[in-house]
Amino acid sequence: MPVAGRDAGVVGERRWYWPAFAAPGIAWLLVLFVTPFYAVVAVAMGGLDPILGQPVPAWWPGAWDPSTLRQVTDSLLGHPPPLFPNLQPVFVRTVAYVFAATALCILIGYPVAYYIARHAGRRKVLLLVLLIAPFWMSYLMRMLAWVNLLQTEGYVNRVLTFLHLLPEPRNWLAGDPIAVVLGLVYGYVPYFILPLYAALDRIDRSHIEAARDLGASPARTFLRVTLPLSFQGLLAATVIIMLPMFGDYYTPDLLSGNPDTSMFGNFINQFLHTRFGQPRGASLTLLLSAFVAVLMLYYVLSVARATREARR
Repeated sequence: MPVAGRDAGVVGERRWYWPAFAAPGIAWLLVLFVTPFYAVVAVAMGGLDPILGQPVPAWWPGAWDPSTLRQVTDSLLGHPPPLFPNLQPVFVRTVAYVFAATALCILIGYPVAYYIARHAGRRKVLLLVLLIAPFWMSYLMRMLAWVNLLQTEGYVNRVLTFLHLLPEPRNWLAGDPIAVVLGLVYGYVPYFILPLYAALDRIDRSHIEAARDLGASPARTFLRVTLPLSFQGLLAATVIIMLPMFGDYYTPDLLSGNPDTSMFGNFINQFLHTRFGQPRGASLTLLLSAFVAVLMLYYVLSVARATREARR
């Protein structure tokens, strides 16, 4: 039976009431994400001023020229002759660094998040404050502190040589991949722990108690109950740290400065700060965004699949 009069107005108000709460977020995304991203596309698909060397964006899609994007894509895929022969090795190195740093974040961060969520007791607030404390200092300043620690005469070499773990001081800042990976871990592991802690803290303890009552050992309870229930939080925390790692360029710059440890973000930064290079840098940004979008798509599909299974 159709609703008329005042009741129809109430139904209409209810239909738009809750979606209206999303309006500020949508406006924020349109102004500060969609618009800048479209500007990057316009630069990548545009031309160059032959005299000034400045990009000439192509704002109208009908005027887009994908030749620069095609050249960069061919170089990334290794199609001969590559315009940028170092691009593919740098991309492979970036993927290796990011996955190594993510694996270390999981090995370090999961036990920390699990302890805070399950066994910290009254120390939980203190430990959470200590985890949030690094956010009070800029990422750049924290990396500069590591530069001092990793110098030849720094405390890291002093401790390692004192413990006879190194026969002599090591030059960590001369293009050492270990320093870059550890720098990524140090910079992003707090972002990994906090969402994972939230996921572990939401797990109903009755599930764990039921597994223990049925005779499961602590290890089996963790593997069969806690880990599956925290998988979505683990996946979300992994995505949160992996996405910015792929575009990171100041960590290898500060902790290495060697072309042998440069990452994909360094290539983008290099092109964007050179004459005639902005369209190439914008094209690299689009390729990196496409690669990151695949990871995001996997995360969204995993969450949707888990949600459907939970509703059954």
